[in-house]
Amino acid sequence: MTVRPVFDANATNGSKDLGNLPEWDLTDLYSAPDAPEIKRDLDWLEQACASFAADYEGKLATLDAAGFLDCVLRNEKIDTTAGRLMSYAGLRYYQLTTDAERAKFLSDLQEKVVNYSTPLVFFTLELNRLDDGHLDTLFAENDDLARYKPVFDRIRSMKPFQLSDELEKFLHDLGVVGDAWERLFDETIASLEFEIEGDALNIESTLNLLTEQDRSKREAASRELARVFSENIKIFARVHNTQAKEKEILDRWRGMPTPQTGRHLSNHVEPEVVEALRNAVVAAYPRLSHRYYELKRKWLGLDVMQVWDRNAPLPMEETRTVGWDDARDTVMNAYAGFDPRMAEIAQPFFDKGWIDAGVNPGKAPGAFAHPTVTDVHPYVMLNYLGKPRDVMTLAHELGHGVHQVLAAGQGEMLSSTPLTLAETASVFGEMLTFRRMLDNAKTDQERKILLAGKVEDMINTVVRQIAFYDFECKLHEARRSGELTPDDINALWMSVQAESLGEGFEFMEGYETFWAYIPHFVHSPFYVYAYAFGDGLVNALYAVYEENPDGFQEKYFDMLKAGGSKHHKELLEPFGLDASDPAFWDKGLSMIEGFIDELEAMEG
Repeated sequence: MTVRPVFDANATNGSKDLGNLPEWDLTDLYSAPDAPEIKRDLDWLEQACASFAADYEGKLATLDAAGFLDCVLRNEKIDTTAGRLMSYAGLRYYQLTTDAERAKFLSDLQEKVVNYSTPLVFFTLELNRLDDGHLDTLFAENDDLARYKPVFDRIRSMKPFQLSDELEKFLHDLGVVGDAWERLFDETIASLEFEIEGDALNIESTLNLLTEQDRSKREAASRELARVFSENIKIFARVHNTQAKEKEILDRWRGMPTPQTGRHLSNHVEPEVVEALRNAVVAAYPRLSHRYYELKRKWLGLDVMQVWDRNAPLPMEETRTVGWDDARDTVMNAYAGFDPRMAEIAQPFFDKGWIDAGVNPGKAPGAFAHPTVTDVHPYVMLNYLGKPRDVMTLAHELGHGVHQVLAAGQGEMLSSTPLTLAETASVFGEMLTFRRMLDNAKTDQERKILLAGKVEDMINTVVRQIAFYDFECKLHEARRSGELTPDDINALWMSVQAESLGEGFEFMEGYETFWAYIPHFVHSPFYVYAYAFGDGLVNALYAVYEENPDGFQEKYFDMLKAGGSKHHKELLEPFGLDASDPAFWDKGLSMIEGFIDELEAMEG
């Protein structure tokens, strides 16, 4: 394929319309890839890992409470240093994934960190051989050590699936091979080139066209996505086959009962809770997505919807570009309206180079908030194109950032939040921003456009992600019986798409390949249900806030500050909520239904 420059989407849309988009300043991590501090930290890490193993391997059972606390604190410092190094290398790489030097820097650093940390594999293995009673005694003797009990509980949940020390070290070393497949996926996606009306666009800019008012542009983008995905489908099928097979081998050796078990354990959530969520959403497809898309079909004046109409703006919706300053003010005012402290925590993201917002050639697509390490601060990545939905993405990722700042007080080992709860603050940030915009709507038409946009976002977050989850379940199950051809994977994809979108859609030739670009399938198998979990949780939380706002903010901040130190049952108890109750999910889904009811009433 001829290599041509991939145009920044802003070059055609006019970046002047967006204002001054911020870029990351990574110097809070390291000043440069050749900074002496990187060598200093790598040297320290190598020595610290070796001395940790020398001091503690084979001796955990002999430690008293004070000795065990010292051991944990040393382990935490090692985590922090390794995390700082990998955060810097990873963030630089995501800014320009097509740059060979950045890719090499990340890969070399990753190999060193893995090699240095291999001697630490004994820690979790030995910890899991300790008797429950022995640990309980140590916790009772030392409150500072007892604070880490939730970490030990999560580690010990893997106890039934633990292999021999030698095999665990082997698998630890082998981890870089699986990571290489992830990088192949990232680099392939970032280098894809799509030609629309003579312009060469990257994937982010092309996907952005699916929300254009002009239907012919949406169709052109969809067909071009299908063409390019089809041309590269063998690579994507190879990546998915390899990753799924690697997972199947690991799960089989560990004795994991299902491919999803590992994710549920790391999320600290019971399989039956996830199953209740999944079943509630699938049962609600007719009341949610099917009903909404039937409304949308009428608004668009179509006999049947095509896939390029799914995220189309409404006919009465003006195509408008939201400048960066307006986006920032909208989100910050919404945050401040909830609680001034929330805006204060968010402010440095804009002022200090903690956000990278522009769409640039070679930059990773999508958006994320990366917590880095607890003694630095999070960084947010966006691909900001000035769409109203991009404002919601800013509200979402900034919510993650606020959560990560608040949870940092727990320290490195306790700050990390399970994925199911990690989406709470982000989706809540979106809800605050949406509600503020809805309250400020000046006409019924403006209100209708806002409500429809929110319903679509919720359907994308809940219905679409549960359909993704079902696709992954089918993919991993099918891979156990042998290699999957691209056609096999395509068929699995279509089986969940038709069910979730409803009969109002026709699927163009080529849409069956659209599984290929979803990064979560490769980077974090079964991650996707966390979005639906987070949306349902936030809808229930917001209902509590509306019913009884007094004192809600304090309880909300306490929940975010807890990080990963509490189980979801403990975190939700102060709000009178329980995610293990099947009715809990219906409460969250009923909010989406209520919005659709209002939209239907507007038609009358």
